[in-house]
Amino acid sequence: MSATPINNKEYLWSYREEALEVIRAAKAKKGLTYEQIAKELGVSEAWIASAFLGQQFVPPAYAEKLAKLLDLTNDEVATLTTHPYKGNVDPILYRLHEVFDTFGPTIKEIIHEKFPEMGNGIMSAIDFSVSVDRVTVNGVDRVVITLDGKFLPYSYNGKYPW
Repeated sequence: MSATPINNKEYLWSYREEALEVIRAAKAKKGLTYEQIAKELGVSEAWIASAFLGQQFVPPAYAEKLAKLLDLTNDEVATLTTHPYKGNVDPILYRLHEVFDTFGPTIKEIIHEKFPEMGNGIMSAIDFSVSVDRVTVNGVDRVVITLDGKFLPYSYNGKYPW
């Protein structure tokens, strides 16, 4: 760790990252993929990969199962049961921001066209799932990202307009 003063968030994150490195090393030692771990735990591949990168809260029961699967102690996986700081520090994340900067207004308009009876609303990011798939089209590898969120109409006491 650097001798340069850091703020509390950075300090806490440095210890979280050390713990995550132990977990990722155990995954590598076992030769497991995220898909295999996800199937064993009954969760999605994207969610468990995100947890291994420190971006998800893992309920204690799942952390215990993960500890057994990776031959780790409950203490070694305890960091997964804390709520993470999230951020965008990766080129892929910047491309995703670019996608939503470019197509976000378009997606919003189409959502409202497809749910006219619901009024103004949003797509939930709580009642939500994401999947990432690889496909080949005309010999070119492509990424397919599916966002699946519940439509939540804006309302006041269940009424719109209010």
